[in-house]
Amino acid sequence: MKHYTYQPVGTCSQQIDFDIDDEGRIQNVQFLGGCNGNLQGISQLVRGMKPDEVKSRLNGIRCGYKATSCPDQFCRALDTIQS
Repeated sequence: MKHYTYQPVGTCSQQIDFDIDDEGRIQNVQFLGGCNGNLQGISQLVRGMKPDEVKSRLNGIRCGYKATSCPDQFCRALDTIQS
């Protein structure tokens, strides 16, 4: 299992920590800051999913007037590990 930490930009959350298991599935997603209940829900929903599936569902989501959101920033974090 590999652990990753990402610093989001333009959102209330300040850090995203997550693991990718040996099968390439997302595990143990934790957001620091942000809307606690919503982010706990997202963390549970994406557990066990492949990064491409998460990105196809969450990429481009906006938070109010902001150009991004915590789910969108998580997609960007996933992009950094697949580069």
